[in-house]
Amino acid sequence: MGSYVDEENGKESPKSPPNNSKFRYNSPLVQVGLIGLVCFCCPGMFNALSGMGGGGQVDHTAANNANTALYTAFTIFGILGGGIYNILGPQKTLFVGCSTYILYAGSFLYYNHIKHQAFVVVAGGLLGVGAGLLWAAQGAIMTSYPPHDRKGTYISMFWSIFNMGGVIGGLIPFVSNYKRTTAASVNDGTYIGFMVFMAIGTFLSLGILHPSKVVRNDGSTCTNIKYSSVSVELVQILKLFGNWKMLLMVPASWASNFFYTYQFNNVNGVLFNLRTRGLNNVFYWGAQMIGSVFIGAMMDYSFKSRRTRGLVGIAVVGVLSTAIWGGGLAKQLQYSRDDVPDHIVLLDFKDGSKFAGPFVLYFSYGLLDAMFQSMVYWVIGALADDSEILSRYTGFYKGIQSAGGAVAWQVDSHNVPFMNQLIANWALTTISFPLLVALVVLAVKDVDKDEKGATKEVAIPSNRDISTTADNQSKE
Repeated sequence: MGSYVDEENGKESPKSPPNNSKFRYNSPLVQVGLIGLVCFCCPGMFNALSGMGGGGQVDHTAANNANTALYTAFTIFGILGGGIYNILGPQKTLFVGCSTYILYAGSFLYYNHIKHQAFVVVAGGLLGVGAGLLWAAQGAIMTSYPPHDRKGTYISMFWSIFNMGGVIGGLIPFVSNYKRTTAASVNDGTYIGFMVFMAIGTFLSLGILHPSKVVRNDGSTCTNIKYSSVSVELVQILKLFGNWKMLLMVPASWASNFFYTYQFNNVNGVLFNLRTRGLNNVFYWGAQMIGSVFIGAMMDYSFKSRRTRGLVGIAVVGVLSTAIWGGGLAKQLQYSRDDVPDHIVLLDFKDGSKFAGPFVLYFSYGLLDAMFQSMVYWVIGALADDSEILSRYTGFYKGIQSAGGAVAWQVDSHNVPFMNQLIANWALTTISFPLLVALVVLAVKDVDKDEKGATKEVAIPSNRDISTTADNQSKE
């Protein structure tokens, strides 16, 4: 008869049948749902703020410079975030990360009254630190807590809850600025509304359990390693830069935030008036909910073979990517940076057919974003089941993703032609697909094997084995 280890005192207790309720507080379903709510309130509202173009300001310069600082810091702390998560655990990591979102929204409230960029840029840099911590923790939770054969479903559930934040967040500027049809910065109430949601998310983060306390329905835990160390994490993070699996993911990682600048600033921010930009974001983030559910179901249920599901999912996203970026090219041929602002009549949602085409394009960009990122997260989750390993993998992904974002914001700040930005985005996403296919073929297995990255046994005969397991982890 096996035994379970009591995490509080390290003593064994007789093995008992697990509680199979999906709605247990320590179940993967509840915990992934809770991290979804945290991200609904913090990065979800940030997405709504960014999606208005220029952080809701007429002049995009302050927001572009803040986002450069944000994504530069995010690059570093995204990569380090997985290790920090393994050392501090989810509650401390997420609480610190979430609190920086409040400061960022507050800096734009300040900028509404005092037009000095310094505070906004510093707040952007601090948010980069916090976002790196939050997203490394989120990635580990979302990819390691679920059962291995339902990761796509849990990813889509998270993505839907998270992007509901963008939907609600889009309504805030739409309602607050409904009577303002001319070019203008958003009002104070918009920023205050964002800050309230972000504060709620910060306190919700304290409800996330350590992975060693989360129990799947089969009785397995997400990790048996309760704490890591700085030296172990630094070594393991450095090894990621020579890990061929991570290197194959670099183009997809870089592309997945690179296109935001173009879509937010140079499509939504250029073509539409203020209130319509907010409304567009309601549908942009709503499209993400649809896209994530569709691709999540396909990558969990379409075929018996996990490898086949992965390949089919990549193929479907690849075809849609080509079609949507092709539509973007057709629209981009109709205007350029030289036309802004004097030769572009800003569209309003009441403009009928003139509004419909650009609106559908922006909606499609949201659909593609969710499908692309959910697909990448599914691939990451298929590489391992253990929270400790996946926190590093997702941290690496977010770090490289953020480096792409930092470059993209500066590309726009230097007035690079819109067409050049579109072509770069299209090329990056297209290059990603064959590399992801290679990764799935070479690294995703259809049969679970007890290997590095597989789920560890929760039933262990003695406390000595806990130390042995931890020692073995540090040698990997």
